[in-house]
Amino acid sequence: MRMLYVVQRYGDTIAGGAEQYCREMAERMTRRGHHVEVATTCARSYVDWADAYEPGRSEIAGVPVHRFRVAAPRDNHLFSGINSRMVQGRGPRPLFMQREWMREQGPWSPDLITWISRNAERFDCVVCFTYLYWTTWATLDALRGHKVPLVICSTIHDEPPLRHSLFDGEFRIPDAFAMATPEEIDLIRRRFHFTPPGDVCGIGVEVAADRADPARFREAYGLGDKPYLLYVGRIDAGKGAVALVDYFIAYKDRHPADDLVLAVVGDDLIEITKRDDIIGTGFVDFQMRDDAIAGALALAQPSFFESFSMILTEAFAFGRPAIVEGKCEVLRGHAHRSNAAIPYDGFAEFECALEMLRNDPALADAMGAAGKAYVEAEYSWDSVLERYEVLLERTVQAGRSVKSVF
Repeated sequence: MRMLYVVQRYGDTIAGGAEQYCREMAERMTRRGHHVEVATTCARSYVDWADAYEPGRSEIAGVPVHRFRVAAPRDNHLFSGINSRMVQGRGPRPLFMQREWMREQGPWSPDLITWISRNAERFDCVVCFTYLYWTTWATLDALRGHKVPLVICSTIHDEPPLRHSLFDGEFRIPDAFAMATPEEIDLIRRRFHFTPPGDVCGIGVEVAADRADPARFREAYGLGDKPYLLYVGRIDAGKGAVALVDYFIAYKDRHPADDLVLAVVGDDLIEITKRDDIIGTGFVDFQMRDDAIAGALALAQPSFFESFSMILTEAFAFGRPAIVEGKCEVLRGHAHRSNAAIPYDGFAEFECALEMLRNDPALADAMGAAGKAYVEAEYSWDSVLERYEVLLERTVQAGRSVKSVF
């Protein structure tokens, strides 16, 4: 098959979940004999979408990548005001305001959409990654009258923007949905009142556990032999990082004899409390990240808004358990299906989860083993790609069927 992938930013140094998912799929489908090209912007940062790469055609790991300039970087002061009006308060948001919100959210790249419109029918299908951004919204709008089948990997989760009526049209256009979890189907049914055509394909997990060295991470950050709870991701209130730090400090205040450390790995978009028992590493490479996961007591995944959580399944693949935000349906679903994570709702349950893992190392190891078995059974790359290929082949054979408009 010949496939065009559309994503807001793309590159081997970009660590965003949807972007990493797109890159993994593009490279692996290419290695399986398919022809995959990527259409994206020149942006590297999701904060302002400013051009960082050169426009034009390049090749990354055998995948042709077409980059287009962002017409205007995001004005975060302007966007903040529009976004506040969109997500706060009551009453309908006029469609013109929603469209302006989408353009300001970005990345706004008209040249990208022009190229996609002119080239889409060179491909058997066009696959858009993540529902939220302008690149997906505008691509589906531009191609709704074309003959090429449209597929979306929506990475949908229950978050305030999903309430906007502008997405009602977007979700009616794709011919198929490649979904990450069963919870994604349930959410689409609740929000849009239809059962999405497509399959739960999942996202593959592959880690080189034998090449991870926890001692290397401990030495690099002066941890010695202390046990540590690990957070990996953007240091951002929206990812639950602030709440996690607050909970950890409260836990340590109530357990002063516990030498547990919180290790926070990722880009620090906001400053966190400085303490001897909270270690912030900033951005690290994948090897150091894997070293950190392999040696952790457990992973903490405090995000309220997740469509899959690749870091959670990667921790499972390393044989490590997790404590996860119970209000997130996807994280709670992984926890129940795997028996490898403890969901918490509020500080009391967070404290109990940590006490269980600290007081019973055998329990932590048993949960980690259950998580490893879970990802091996459900999320090996071979299994995921086979399900994905079946979905795409069926969609291409059926041809373009949806003619909905915004």
